[in-house]
Amino acid sequence: MSDDKSTSLINLGELSKPANTLVKKVSSAVGGIFEPWQIKRVAKAEAEAGLIKAKSEIEITDLHRRAMHRFVEEEATRQENMEEITKRSISLLKDESSPENMDDDWVTNFFDKSRIISDDEMQSLWAKVLAGEANSPGSYSKRTVNLLGDLDKKDAELFYSLCRFGWFIGVFTPVVFNPKDDIYNKVGINFNSLSHLDSLGLIQFNGISGFSQQGLPKQFQVSYCGKPLALTMQNDKDNELDVGLVLLTQAGMELARVSEAPGMDGFVDYVKGKWKAHLPDEESS
Repeated sequence: MSDDKSTSLINLGELSKPANTLVKKVSSAVGGIFEPWQIKRVAKAEAEAGLIKAKSEIEITDLHRRAMHRFVEEEATRQENMEEITKRSISLLKDESSPENMDDDWVTNFFDKSRIISDDEMQSLWAKVLAGEANSPGSYSKRTVNLLGDLDKKDAELFYSLCRFGWFIGVFTPVVFNPKDDIYNKVGINFNSLSHLDSLGLIQFNGISGFSQQGLPKQFQVSYCGKPLALTMQNDKDNELDVGLVLLTQAGMELARVSEAPGMDGFVDYVKGKWKAHLPDEESS
């Protein structure tokens, strides 16, 4: 984050049309947050101080001064957080993005939750969500934004680790067969951490019977990190495939889009062992 808090997004130079539209959209929805913070915040603080004196006709005490100082400092930090998140989102905008179609209430809620985020990595995560919504309005619900606002950095890192086991099986699905296995435990995925992610509303964790993908054809493909794997089922139609003990909730699916988690070494072979009955002979050997 820049030490120069007087630098506003308005001074970023010439922006692309989508970026310029996003800046205007956010500024309009949140209330001109991209004006230099000193002008707006200091003026407000001085007005508050004057109001106290005019209404109460008392001398401004040290307590009042400290309160006003805290107010200005807190608002300056929040201002910088909002601008930094928006700055980071600009490079993620697509040429065909349509930030003008973003819902004003969504934008207001987004910055209400994200303005207290000062951690570098968490700001990058929030920026990806903002850019994702600008690129395709309606991609992220307010419920998902609110859930993200409740996550601390450790929660986000844990969810990131879980996404490293994600296969595309019609939808993105973290495949966890046995949370006691070392391949999961070495990145912090175990029964307790999965239960925690379930309590946060990111996943459904069924540690007893698990889940299956149903209604599958005889032959189809799944993929891991973009690499396809062909499977052949027993019946001509209406087959089931065991996909482990975890499913993502809607909020989990939306946040998984921005996780960009790398794959795990050895995980493809691990899963092949679980799906051995559905693999061609050359794949299962």
